[in-house]
Amino acid sequence: MRRALADTGPLVALLNRNDTHHERARGFFRRFDGVLFTTWPVLTEASHLLPLHARAGFVRWVARGGVTLREIPADQISTVATLMERYADHPMDLADASLICLADAIGVTDIITVDQAGFDTYRTGAGKRFKNRFLP
Repeated sequence: MRRALADTGPLVALLNRNDTHHERARGFFRRFDGVLFTTWPVLTEASHLLPLHARAGFVRWVARGGVTLREIPADQISTVATLMERYADHPMDLADASLICLADAIGVTDIITVDQAGFDTYRTGAGKRFKNRFLP
């Protein structure tokens, strides 16, 4: 079964018809037959960026299994901060750093993101590159 990490952009695009990536997101989510993993920082960021009327529906979609939530353990918070400092020139936010920690924890480097520049630069703790499955 295919597995990928879900960043904020495609989640927002799926539910926001005014987003420039909306049609691409609809097509991707219709075709994707695997499991998408994400973190609470990503969901928080997405909820904040969605129009007010779409937020509850987004949370219900997550509750129905739209994405699988994975925790970042408390002992990894300093790793998150270290990543944010290392990539400060991009800058890396909390959501991105949480996804890199998750990639290390579950061994997944496929990602869906609109942040091509960031995830072209970011590496896992083992130095592995991310493969964006959302943008061509």
